[in-house]
Amino acid sequence: MNDPTNDPDVPQTPASPEPVAEPPSKEELRLAMKAFRKRLKLMRLDDESSLGYGPMSSGNSSQIGAIRPPDQFPKEIWRELENKGKIRREGGGLYSIVES
Repeated sequence: MNDPTNDPDVPQTPASPEPVAEPPSKEELRLAMKAFRKRLKLMRLDDESSLGYGPMSSGNSSQIGAIRPPDQFPKEIWRELENKGKIRREGGGLYSIVES
């Protein structure tokens, strides 16, 4: 069989380099962080609304510290926020807010 990829007479084209993605803008990072904080707040409120958290019980607060980031933003934004020290990767796709 004649394989054109090993044929020395067929010119080999070099693999085209992948385009370098530009870093997310400050506005995108700000909106992503705002969405992350809102989702964390809602998850905590939802957890505290269940039985056992009311003023007539032990009064515990939510133990949710890490969440999966909102899907409407790409992974690159979450990596950039992690590199900037705004959020911390907790494993399993979860992130938490870095306390200042």
